[in-house]
Amino acid sequence: MKTGALLFAGAMSVAGAALAAGPVIEIYQREGCGCCGLWAGHLESNGLKTRSNVVEEVSIVRGSSGIPESLGSCHVAFIGGYAIEGHVPASAIKRLLKEKPDAAGVAVAGMPAGSPGMESAGKVPYEVLLVLKDGSTRVYSRH
Repeated sequence: MKTGALLFAGAMSVAGAALAAGPVIEIYQREGCGCCGLWAGHLESNGLKTRSNVVEEVSIVRGSSGIPESLGSCHVAFIGGYAIEGHVPASAIKRLLKEKPDAAGVAVAGMPAGSPGMESAGKVPYEVLLVLKDGSTRVYSRH
């Protein structure tokens, strides 16, 4: 095999490995937030890869996400062109990536007890909202 062909084959192997590994959820959170780490652990244990980024103000990052501030939580994340706000279950993220709706992302407003990362706070019913690009929402799933 010629050198160029070897380099191309090597590059394709690296690209293939990256695709096989899947996309990474980029999480933006304040330093020392324990529930953010627990949420990331929930995602990882459900087969999603994460990378945490510490920021001073999550709201500044959220401002570029298309998620209204009224739906804010302690962290915002991004994957596959979508914003993920708050304690969204891995199942809803996987569904979002599979269905690929025309939306800004999904959100769980606040920090409801029983949502991933908030399990020790008890359990209350909560909704995952699909946030459309105009900022409007509709229920995506109930938990």
